[in-house]
Amino acid sequence: MLPILFLVALLFFPSSQAADFCVAKLKGAGNPSGYACRNPAIVTVDDFVFKGLGVAGNTTNIISAAVTPAFVQQFPGVNGLGLSTARLDLAPGGVIPMHTHPAASEILFVVTGKITAGFISSSANMVYVKTLNKGDVMIFPQGLLHFQINAGGTAAVAVVSFNSPEPGLQITDFALFGNSLPSKLVEKTTFLDDAQVKKLKGVLGGTG
Repeated sequence: MLPILFLVALLFFPSSQAADFCVAKLKGAGNPSGYACRNPAIVTVDDFVFKGLGVAGNTTNIISAAVTPAFVQQFPGVNGLGLSTARLDLAPGGVIPMHTHPAASEILFVVTGKITAGFISSSANMVYVKTLNKGDVMIFPQGLLHFQINAGGTAAVAVVSFNSPEPGLQITDFALFGNSLPSKLVEKTTFLDDAQVKKLKGVLGGTG
């Protein structure tokens, strides 16, 4: 009898209903748990659609590459869902430099072209590198240094997915040479000479 009474109680006196989604209210401040939720009454289907990945990124830059993100800031519908995506465009000779995503693992799907990609483990600095062709998929574990390079003579495109709406990004080259850390300290920590450090700072916008 008790189970039947329990089911009746659930039908007529339901507990607070769980939210199906939490489209981000980007005007407020974000936190490790995500952004505050927009009022469901004003959410539309367009909040769950992102069209930016259909447009090629501008690769006329120092790395001959472009990343078009669909993270929570660009795609509020992914807030709280534990996922996001992005498009990579690599012109011939293009490179996504060594970088990390502190908050997410990544999976890369090659749409067109040829891409050499790899990551370095934190255990014994083991290197895992592979040249990927159209249709190939590769994963990059959370927080590990990794890179992608155009390995062919034509433009390459890939779509990446993350298990976080806000994976974070730190590009090693810019972190080392695009800051205001005095050159002498950079030289000590990288074993590079003064001329090399100042040259790299000049290229990447660093000072000091």
